[in-house]
Amino acid sequence: MFIVPYYAIWTKVDFMKNGKFEVEGRQFRTQTDYQRALRDKKLIDTLRKETVSYNTEKLIQLVGKLKSTKSPFLTVLGQDYIEELESRIRGNRINTAESRDAKLDAIAREQLKKKEKRRRLMILICSLLGVACLGYFVVYSYSDFKIRKQNEALSRLKEKPVVTNPVNSISGEQETVHVNLDGPKPEKEVLDEYKNLLIKHKRLIGWLKIDDTNIDYPVMQTSDNEYYQNHNLNQEYDKNGSIFMDKDCDVIEPSTNYILYGHHMKSGRMFGSLDNYESEKFYKEHKYIQFDTIYEKGLYQVMYVFRSRVYNEDDVVFKYYQFIDANSEQEFDSYMQEMADMALYNTGVTAVYGDRLLTLSTCDYQEKDGRFVVVAKRVEAKE
Repeated sequence: MFIVPYYAIWTKVDFMKNGKFEVEGRQFRTQTDYQRALRDKKLIDTLRKETVSYNTEKLIQLVGKLKSTKSPFLTVLGQDYIEELESRIRGNRINTAESRDAKLDAIAREQLKKKEKRRRLMILICSLLGVACLGYFVVYSYSDFKIRKQNEALSRLKEKPVVTNPVNSISGEQETVHVNLDGPKPEKEVLDEYKNLLIKHKRLIGWLKIDDTNIDYPVMQTSDNEYYQNHNLNQEYDKNGSIFMDKDCDVIEPSTNYILYGHHMKSGRMFGSLDNYESEKFYKEHKYIQFDTIYEKGLYQVMYVFRSRVYNEDDVVFKYYQFIDANSEQEFDSYMQEMADMALYNTGVTAVYGDRLLTLSTCDYQEKDGRFVVVAKRVEAKE
């Protein structure tokens, strides 16, 4: 009796459906096709194991080989497997794209967090700067207000009745009011309008005024040209400083040239508006400057407006800030010519030896250590 082996019965049962052979869902009509399909399935199973760890690039290379004319597959199972690989490639690409997008999203979120931190930091810094600027503005405005009120009070004090010969509290005798410029000076009669001011401010030397401008200030003098750069007339620290006369100028035995200094403040205080004289139109509307010493009144007519600078000590050049007294007519004329050559425009006003001059000097920021200078000569009356 012929006995059919068990495995043959299993194979027939497993792979026969409706009289046809089937492998991996594909049906084959002949035994030959069936055997070829089994061969392809064995190869595919091997490849599946080998490609488990393949990345997208290696899968693409494998698909390229399997699609070549030397394809190892004999049945449609090969095409099915190629489509399976291509599906894996698409899935990998989607996963890669999703992973890349996720990374980009994470990077974007991190950047947004950093940007938000920077934004908050900038807001904080700007807020602090705003508070600081506001505080500075308040302090500066208050300081400016104090200066203005102080000058107004001084102006009113000029108009008050003179306290004549105040009594010395020690000797009981009357005192004569005179200037005390850090040392003995010969007595000279002080103008009545400045006597009250001089009692209160011993270093007062005069008063400067230019009509229709904010330049309307007391003028101080001491033996140190640095002091009034950062002190007011009450001897308090003040970055506005005061208008002051050069320490080497003499109002008792009048110098040829009175030199007055003041800061060029952005607020316009002190000599902040002096550089308006850069405009010839402004000059024509403000030709005259009133400068009184505490001993005599003075009206000055603008002659020269020019720019200069503070030079090194060994520079051989005209230094306007050293011109206080002219020892000869030749020296005086030389100084006049130097200033005329530097003048921004021609005023038509000239001076001769024996004339008294007034020089106003402030900072000019067009160059390092720059100075803006206005020079006027004393006249008896406006022309």
